[in-house]
Amino acid sequence: MSERKVLNKYYPPDFDPAKIPKLKLPKDRQYVVRLMAPFNMRCKTCGEYIYKGKKFNARKETVQNESYLGLPIFRFYIKCTRCLAEITFKTDPENTDYTMEHGATRNFQAEKLLEEEEKRMQKEREEEELNNPMKVLENRTKDSKLEMEVLENLQELKELNQRQANVDFEAMLKQYKELEEEQRRKEQEEDEQEMKAMLEQAQNRRLLVDSDSDEEAAKPRPNPTAQTKPTDILQEDPQPQSKKPRMESWERSVGKLSTKAQLAGLVARRKEKEKADPALENGMETKGTTASTGSLPAAAAAAATSSLGLLGAYSDSEDSASD
Repeated sequence: MSERKVLNKYYPPDFDPAKIPKLKLPKDRQYVVRLMAPFNMRCKTCGEYIYKGKKFNARKETVQNESYLGLPIFRFYIKCTRCLAEITFKTDPENTDYTMEHGATRNFQAEKLLEEEEKRMQKEREEEELNNPMKVLENRTKDSKLEMEVLENLQELKELNQRQANVDFEAMLKQYKELEEEQRRKEQEEDEQEMKAMLEQAQNRRLLVDSDSDEEAAKPRPNPTAQTKPTDILQEDPQPQSKKPRMESWERSVGKLSTKAQLAGLVARRKEKEKADPALENGMETKGTTASTGSLPAAAAAAATSSLGLLGAYSDSEDSASD
């Protein structure tokens, strides 16, 4: 691998460089180079703007029969980035610049044209003054007159500005102080109003809290000191519960009819001492009972009939004992 870096080549003893054939290349041949646009331009075909510094793959050639002090002039061919139209420009070593040749127009060239025009006029004037002394005097008179006019115009502008810009700084400061004091007074008033509003809110809250506490104090509160020991609850006698008589199942559904008070209006006691037939009395009482208890259910009517029969027998026995 060391041979690839060797710079010395082997020349045989019979080597003759004159026998090497020379390539005949044309003088206007083109090379492909990479360059940037030297100025801002606009394409004439599509109107696309190409800014300064845009990179292009350009073709470069040497301009024939043109040179400046022995320096060759080169021409470059580029294509528009939008429509691919060909644009050409060449070097200008005289002005150290580039000149547009075809396909586009150079932008921001007005200042350059103005400078060129001033240079041309200055050169013509110098040539006239070189051969004509009277022309030198005339030009100096024109320059002095123009300078005097410029100074007069400048002085007039200064006086006009002074008349229009007559500012009273004391009045401005006074007005500024008044505005500042008024703003400060407004801020103080707003602060006082806010303080008053906050105090009123606090007072209203306090009144509400006081009224709530009075209502709670008016309510009777349990005395926590009534029972001093926790075991006092166990020592207290429970309240005697009222003992209710046990009710039978048939009494819950039919009702209790065994008391005297409930049946007092249904039984008529006999005041006569004569003894009637018990079978007849039982039949009459049964009919009366059925007539009076017709509205009750069948079970209730049967219970009432049996109890009335017992009461009738009990009353007969009492009558016979009294006799």
